[in-house]
Amino acid sequence: MSKVSKFIIGRLRGCGYAIKGALLLIRTEPSIQVQVGITIVMTVAGFYLNITKTEWMLQIFAIGLIMSVEGVNTAIEAIADFVHPDFHDKIGFIKDVAAGAVFIAAITAVIIGLIIYVPYFL
Repeated sequence: MSKVSKFIIGRLRGCGYAIKGALLLIRTEPSIQVQVGITIVMTVAGFYLNITKTEWMLQIFAIGLIMSVEGVNTAIEAIADFVHPDFHDKIGFIKDVAAGAVFIAAITAVIIGLIIYVPYFL
C-alpha cells in the first residue's frame, strides 16, 4: 500500500472516530441534547425570518462554538473523574474552568443571537 493510500485510509478512520464521538456526545450528554434542541429552534427561526447569509454564518459559528466547547468540557470532566474520582480541590478547579469556558461561549452565542434576531422583532 502506498503512502498516499495509508494517509487517506488514516484520515477516513479519523473521521469515523470523530463522527462516533459526536454521536456519543449527542446520545449521552443532556447539555448537548439541550443544545441540539436550541439549534433546531434557531435553524427554523432563521428559515422563517429569512436571515441573511452573513447572519447564517454567525449563527452557524455560534452553534459550532457551543457544541465544540461543550464537547471539550465533557471530555475534560470525564478525564478528571477518571484520574481522581474522589473530590479534590485541583480537579474541582479544572472542572470549574472548563465549565467557565462553556459559559463564555454560551454568552457569546446569546449575544450573536440577539444581534441577529432582535432587529426582526423591532
